[in-house]
Amino acid sequence: MKTNSLSAKPHYAILDGLRGVAALMVVAFHLCEPHSTSHQDQIINHGYLAVDFFFLLSGFVIGYAYDDRWGKMTTGNFFKRRLARLQPMVIMGMIIGAICYYFQASAAFPLIQQTPVWKMLLIMLIGCTMLPLPPSADIRGWAETYTLDGPAWSLFFEYVVNIFYALGARKLSKTILSILVGLSAAALIHLAVTQGDVIGGWSLDAPQLRIGFCRVMFPFFGGLLLFRVAKLRNIKNAFVWCSLLTIIVLAAPRIGTKEHLWMNGLYDSLSIVLIFPLIIFLGASGEIQSNAGKKICKFLGDISYPIYITHYPLIYIYTAWVSDKKIPLKEAYPVSVLVFVSAVAIAYACLKWYDEPVRAWLNRKMFVKTPAKVTQETEVTVK
Repeated sequence: MKTNSLSAKPHYAILDGLRGVAALMVVAFHLCEPHSTSHQDQIINHGYLAVDFFFLLSGFVIGYAYDDRWGKMTTGNFFKRRLARLQPMVIMGMIIGAICYYFQASAAFPLIQQTPVWKMLLIMLIGCTMLPLPPSADIRGWAETYTLDGPAWSLFFEYVVNIFYALGARKLSKTILSILVGLSAAALIHLAVTQGDVIGGWSLDAPQLRIGFCRVMFPFFGGLLLFRVAKLRNIKNAFVWCSLLTIIVLAAPRIGTKEHLWMNGLYDSLSIVLIFPLIIFLGASGEIQSNAGKKICKFLGDISYPIYITHYPLIYIYTAWVSDKKIPLKEAYPVSVLVFVSAVAIAYACLKWYDEPVRAWLNRKMFVKTPAKVTQETEVTVK
């Protein structure tokens, strides 16, 4: 940890780095999806669990940043801070999704050729507000709540759980919070074991909403509880070990067969309930000593949210190309590497030329007495 002069609190640099590691694994996971025939045979099989990791990390850092500030901060100010952090890149993700939309027309997305420009632009504008749209408004064919930028569904649940926190959950005692976390864990485990995984949450219908709430409730409030009860230790080489553990969990092959879905569901739930809290605990307990390590963690942390919220329009294009040409991964890997590198480059460009300047401007406008540079608490999200 290092002291941030703006917040007068230690800065969890390792958690920033881990967020970036998980975000890069999400991109790799999505690049592998078009080459699989089902969840059973996908390479980098459990990349979807990064969303649950982000939720847990968010709960930990939100508690760290805000739990002791409510005597001096209003609920309205909390919402302003979260909007200033999250919303600029939501808008950018929708704009990039709109720019890329008609390049994605293929057999995989038959609705694109039938969609007039005015309708696509209307969907983009609604997406910029984060208002969820029902499956009937889908213009792609995947029934996504945010059809131009699919991963935005997790930002919707991030906003919802932040509202829960600000309006009441922040006041919960450790005992009551522990009960809430326990019940949420039970619901999550039941979902995972009966479904075979925790995949889902991106559609505005009852089954998908259930998945979304199960995926956000335990991780977020589990992270909040972890912050409140954890007694941190001095862990050496924490970033290396935590990064390896995160990669192993997300890259692990599917567990069990179609006849034994509960086995993979158990893997998912145990990863979320036990392994991810352990990783965050170890990461928060460690400290980066070398300048190179600090720079790596800062870079990974800086691009984590931009790459998560902007990469998927490129994945749509890649999916369309792979689906139309029936190209196996062993032949498509040069293009997949190019897409991966492009996603990182676009994210970094958005960060430096758009996100940071816009956030600085918003902070000056909304918080006259607050330094323009944001602190760690505004940097952690799901993504």
